[in-house]
Amino acid sequence: MKRIIEVELKTMSAALAECKTQMLVLGHFSDAKQLDATNREINERLGGAIERVIKLGDFKGKDGTSAVVYGNGQIGAERVLVVGLGEHKQATIDTARKAAALAANKAVGMKVQTIAVAIHRAFGAKFEPGLLAQAMAEGIYYGSFRYDEYVTSDEDGRTDSLVVEVIDDNAAKTKRLEEGLLKGAIIGKAQSYARALANRPGNVINPPSLAAEAKKLARNTKGLNCKVLDEKQLAKLGMGGILAVGSGSKTPPRLIVVKYAPRGKAGRLPTVALVGKAITFDSGGISIKPAQNMEQMKLDKTGGIAVLAVAKAAAELKLPINLYAIVPSAENMPSGTSYRPGDIVTTYSGKTVEIQNTDAEGRMILCDAIHYAVKQNCDVIIDVATLTGACVVALGTFMAGLMSNDEQLGKDIEKAAQTSGEKVWQLPCGDEYAEEMKSKIADLKNSGGRWGGACTAAAFLRQFIGDKKWAHLDIAGVDCFEKPTASVSEGASAFGVRLLTTYLMNLTGGKTRK
Repeated sequence: MKRIIEVELKTMSAALAECKTQMLVLGHFSDAKQLDATNREINERLGGAIERVIKLGDFKGKDGTSAVVYGNGQIGAERVLVVGLGEHKQATIDTARKAAALAANKAVGMKVQTIAVAIHRAFGAKFEPGLLAQAMAEGIYYGSFRYDEYVTSDEDGRTDSLVVEVIDDNAAKTKRLEEGLLKGAIIGKAQSYARALANRPGNVINPPSLAAEAKKLARNTKGLNCKVLDEKQLAKLGMGGILAVGSGSKTPPRLIVVKYAPRGKAGRLPTVALVGKAITFDSGGISIKPAQNMEQMKLDKTGGIAVLAVAKAAAELKLPINLYAIVPSAENMPSGTSYRPGDIVTTYSGKTVEIQNTDAEGRMILCDAIHYAVKQNCDVIIDVATLTGACVVALGTFMAGLMSNDEQLGKDIEKAAQTSGEKVWQLPCGDEYAEEMKSKIADLKNSGGRWGGACTAAAFLRQFIGDKKWAHLDIAGVDCFEKPTASVSEGASAFGVRLLTTYLMNLTGGKTRK
């Protein structure tokens, strides 16, 4: 298989005009009345080339746009990429992230192997340098990513690596940039890990092979350990939800538990469980889906893979927190052994569920995994799932649905969303929605009908939480990019990796272990 593009990030304290690089990246705001000091110096050395592009109207500094001008021997760079930052008054930390992603995407497309990035200079003192560098690092990994592991031809000659230097002429500032860059690189690598794994098809990733990948992750990451419950152990524990969903497939289901505990401090720190849905392929089972776009159902594992990536990031960041990444995994297939509409399933909690639709399978595996987290006595439980088409109807492809039984937890996740750039919108999941999930012949039913499907699904999961603080993220609309954009390639998005890692970093006050 072709390797994912390898990214190397570093800082450099040097004058921008003297920097030897294949491409120098600058930022420009659309409402700027003139070039800032950084861009003005480069523009003068280029004989006014940047100003000419702006005056011609070919580049206006709008978000998601860029312009390339070429070196003339008066600067060290062979070319200069000016990236649009939109209006200065509306700029957020995500503006820098997206601009860096665009630059990295452009570099890979142009087969440029070394770039020097000075986007942060356009923001002046608007944001702390370390935070800017972290966001840019995350964006660089995001924009440079390509999923072409199984493309055997090499006709496009795409680069195998990208070396990125974040450059500034202030040594003290460069040191702060480097600190942020290191954090951003860890999160960026975790994102790329999740995107690659999520994009792999169902004949490559099934529950046992995903479990093997989790074990490999734990072996290769200090601070992580992994245990896997197979179908016999699931049956012994009474995890009827996971077993029911996996009953139609030749590949048996698994419950994957990756744990991170900082050495020497485990008992004195908060414990968070991240529960991620990993249906490695979802045909819908007997309630089979339409054939159109069914190939995208390999992405029904993205929630589970996201929480594995967050565990990787948390361990590498050495966060002072106890963390469980709990991943229920099954393949939902139709066969003579499949679970059926009308069946009654006894879940790990002891609650019974009437099956009305075998395509409402995510909540069936999640309820067992959530109750497992409850039994580990976790302080906070957050589940992540491509759960409902109803959430896509409600929110489109711009943000995830957030439901919670704890107001402060909801606010904490919203705060993390603002910083991480992975947007969420709170939806209700109260008792009125839980009423819709009651069955006449069992404790619950797994489908609440046509209306408010995202809310009733969350209300169903809430029945397995007890008195624990809990939040649910429905990422069905944001799990992938259907088409490439100026900043990212198509395929899995790894939504949740930045969001949940940021939430954990905020929870620990940004502290890390030495």
